Amino acid sequence: MADSINPSPPLPPEAIAFATRMYDAARAGQMDVFQQALPAGLPSNMTNEKGDSLIMLASYHGHVSLVKLLIQHGADPNTLNDRGQSPLAGAVFKGEAEALLEGGADPLHGQPSALDAVTLFKQEEQWKVKFENAPGKGKAVST
Repeated sequence: MADSINPSPPLPPEAIAFATRMYDAARAGQMDVFQQALPAGLPSNMTNEKGDSLIMLASYHGHVSLVKLLIQHGADPNTLNDRGQSPLAGAVFKGEAEALLEGGADPLHGQPSALDAVTLFKQEEQWKVKFENAPGKGKAVST
């Protein structure tokens, strides 16, 4: 067990290269990669050094089909990155929040929240009612 006295050994270069490929694939929306990797055991909630999850990267880059696939494989649409940002807030910026809302994303979660992002990006007309009626609203658990 790793702790401050006995830190974890560094990851092998191959593991780091594989993880980098997965993050790049999420940004690029490479469905074929994830259609193989997720059933084979790739953690759907894997995060990079900034705390950005696969679903964060896919949603920010507008890959709705990949977002849905990740949710189907257990990805948490409410996972915050190291800056406290949610995938839903990033998706608002890109105008692609529907899949996350359907997957249970909480528009009140994160800092700024997706609801705050709606105001910031002047998209109240498009998202405010949907966020008010979102099935995941107020259900995210902060850790």
